[in-house]
Amino acid sequence: MTDVITLGWRERLALPSLGIPVLKAKLDTGARSSSLHVEWLETEQRDDGTWLRFQVRTTRKGGVSAPCLAKATGRRAVTDSGGHATERWFIHADIEIAGQRFGAEVNLTDRRHMLFPLLLGRTALMGRFRVDPSLSYSQTPRRVLREFP
Repeated sequence: MTDVITLGWRERLALPSLGIPVLKAKLDTGARSSSLHVEWLETEQRDDGTWLRFQVRTTRKGGVSAPCLAKATGRRAVTDSGGHATERWFIHADIEIAGQRFGAEVNLTDRRHMLFPLLLGRTALMGRFRVDPSLSYSQTPRRVLREFP
């Protein structure tokens, strides 16, 4: 049997493909998709599809990323925990946590009233990690840096 890494209900992780070296995330096995808080979002149509430019708030006290750029993988309805459906843009983002780096589909939304800028849902966690709700910040993220254009 393959060992499965156990994570806590909240962890620090990196989004290296977006140039974000550390971000707090809530791990939510009840949520299907992953959601990332963006301060603002602009769309741009190109020959190869829709591209999204946005900014991520990395801390509750004002830290923001440099503007991020990612190709949209689609736009579809997401139902929140209160049962309200909204149309959201989705991107593919690399996630780095517990020494693992993998790609996941993430929707971009306004999470300013939430405690964590990223909700990591079960689709990203499945087959990779086990979540122990008695643990909190059990992993130390590697600092991943990228140059911004």
